[in-house]
Amino acid sequence: MNNVEIYTTSQCPYCINAKALLDARNIAYEEFKIGSDQQVLSEMVNRTGGRTVPQIVINDQAIGGFDDLRQLDLTGHLASLLETH
Repeated sequence: MNNVEIYTTSQCPYCINAKALLDARNIAYEEFKIGSDQQVLSEMVNRTGGRTVPQIVINDQAIGGFDDLRQLDLTGHLASLLETH
């Protein structure tokens, strides 16, 4: 089973776009909203190395943000990444 996680903030347009892409592909995900929660922010930075949102993790592999997700989708690598698990 795939494990897709996304770190977001409520007003981030890239976060909204990333979730819309995942929804359009019927890919279930767990969302972690950073907001003012420093613990979630610290967890995101430790797991992904990224400090911007969204940060997307697929099967414990940090893939980056929306542009990275979109590129994976356009090249067919997103489906491949999800199929291997």
